[in-house]
Amino acid sequence: MIEFNKRTNTLEQTQYRYSLQDVAQPNLYREIFSYDEIPKCTFNHRRVPMHPADEIWITDTTFRDGQQSRAPYTVEQIVHLFDLLHKLGGPNGIIRQSEFFLYSDRDKQAVYKCQERGYRYPEVTSWIRATKSDFQLAKDMGMKESGILVSCSDYHIFKKLNMTRRQAMEHYMGIIKSAIEVGIKPRCHFEDITRADFYGFVVPFALELRKLMEESGVQIKIRACDTMGYGVCYPGAALPRSVPGIIYGLRHHAGFPSELIEWHGHNDFYKAVSNSSIAWMYGASSVNCSLLGIGERTGNTPLEAMVIEYAQLRGTTDGMDTTVITDIARYYEDEIGYKIPSRTPFAGKYFNVTQAGIHADGLLKDEEIYNIFDTAKILKRPIGVAINQGSGLAGIAHWINSYFELSGSERLDKKDARIAVVKEWVDGQYRDGRVTAIGDDELLQAISLLVPDMPGFGK
Repeated sequence: MIEFNKRTNTLEQTQYRYSLQDVAQPNLYREIFSYDEIPKCTFNHRRVPMHPADEIWITDTTFRDGQQSRAPYTVEQIVHLFDLLHKLGGPNGIIRQSEFFLYSDRDKQAVYKCQERGYRYPEVTSWIRATKSDFQLAKDMGMKESGILVSCSDYHIFKKLNMTRRQAMEHYMGIIKSAIEVGIKPRCHFEDITRADFYGFVVPFALELRKLMEESGVQIKIRACDTMGYGVCYPGAALPRSVPGIIYGLRHHAGFPSELIEWHGHNDFYKAVSNSSIAWMYGASSVNCSLLGIGERTGNTPLEAMVIEYAQLRGTTDGMDTTVITDIARYYEDEIGYKIPSRTPFAGKYFNVTQAGIHADGLLKDEEIYNIFDTAKILKRPIGVAINQGSGLAGIAHWINSYFELSGSERLDKKDARIAVVKEWVDGQYRDGRVTAIGDDELLQAISLLVPDMPGFGK
C-alpha cells in the first residue's frame, strides 16, 4: 500500500507494520555489548532523513534525575532554582516543563510552593511509581502529566522484571490505562532504549500506545531514554545505538508526532549534548536536561548547554535570558555549596579564561580573537586571563583592565611601567619554585603593595 505524505511531498510505502516478537530468550546484543569489552559501534550504512520539528524545546529533570546522585535540595533551594529556570526559559517557554518526585513531605512541599508561583512555564510535572495509588496522588496534587517507567530492553524485561516481552507489554498497557482513568496524561519512559530490540519490541509497543491514544483521546508522550549513554549520532550507525534511527523510527514506523517525542540522554560516553542535539535534528521536539548536567552516574544532558545549542540551531534565543546561566552557577557555588569544575563550558570559573601569554596579547588587541562570543553580554561573564609564568605583560594588563573594569583612556597598555612592576613580582614567584596559577586575591594584595596608584583601587 502507498499513500502521499504531505510533509515530504512524496509517495511512501505504508505496508510496514511491526508486530511484537515474543522471543523465548533475551536479545542482549552480545556482539555489541560483551560487557568485558568496551561496547562496539556497528554500522549498516542506512541513513534516515534529517527532519527537525517545527517547534523544539527543553524539559528539566533537575529535581528528579538530578536528585538521584546528590544530597536532596532543600525546599527553598528548589523554589529558587525553579524561579531561575522560569527566568532563563523566557516568556515563550523554551524550558517547558520541570519534573518532580512526589514521595516525601519535602518533595510535596516543593511542588506546592512551585505551583503557587503561578508560572505557565515551566509546567510542574511528576515522576511516579506505576501504581494506582501514585496515580491518584499525582491527580490530587494537580498534576496533568506524569512520567511512568516502561523499561524496553531485554536486559530489563528478562533480567530485572523476570517477564517475557508480551507480559511486559501487557503489564505496561494496564498501568498506562490506569493513569488515563484517573485523568493523568502518561509520559512513557522507554528505559534503556539504546539496548532494546527496536523492531521486535519498541515499535510494536509504541504502535499499541498510539492505538490507545486514538481510542482514549488522551495524548501519550514517549521519552526515549538513553539510560546508559550508549547512543551515537554517526551517519549510518546501526540500531539499537543510532539516535537518528530511534527518532526516525518512532516518527515513521510508530507514527508518533514530533511534539510527543522526547529524548533523555546520559553522558557515560561524553555524548549527552551531541545526542540531544541530533534528537532535535531528526524530529524530537523535546530534550530532557538537568542543571549543570547533574544526574545519575556521569549525569544528564546539561540544560545550559542546550540553551546555547538552541540558539545555534535556531539563530535566536526566542526570549531566553542567557545571563541567568551565570546566576544559576553562582547560586550553586555560593548557596548550595556545589563545586562546579572550573573549566565547565558556560558555567565554570575559567571557561573563558586564557592562561597563554600569546593569547592574552591577542585579547588586548581584540577579544573576539580568543573569545567564543561576547560572554560579557550573553552570560554576564567578561573574558579573563589567569596569571602564571606564561602570562607576560599582556596577560597582566588584560587582567587588571578586566578586573577593575577599566575602559577608554583608563585602560592600561602592556607597556605601562606599572605593569612591568607587577610582572617582576610574578616572575619572582616562579623563580622561587611556584607551579600554580596566582589567585585573584593574591594578585590584588601584591598590586596594593607594589603599585597602590593602580587605576581601579578605591572605586
